[in-house]
Amino acid sequence: MVTDLTIDNRLLETAFLAGGLKTHRETVNIALEEFIKSRRTEELIDMFQTVNYNPDYNYKKLRNRI
Repeated sequence: MVTDLTIDNRLLETAFLAGGLKTHRETVNIALEEFIKSRRTEELIDMFQTVNYNPDYNYKKLRNRI
């Protein structure tokens, strides 16, 4: 897909040099992939406190059921 975007040249050059990549297109693609991974990680971290365990749940007892 061809897309015309106005990107801050300073940011693009900084990312390009920091990434050590060959093209600006590759730099933008890697930046988008990392952005998506970061957001998904934040969503997973937010879910950690949302699990409600049964008060009778005893993980130690379940380990020794053999």
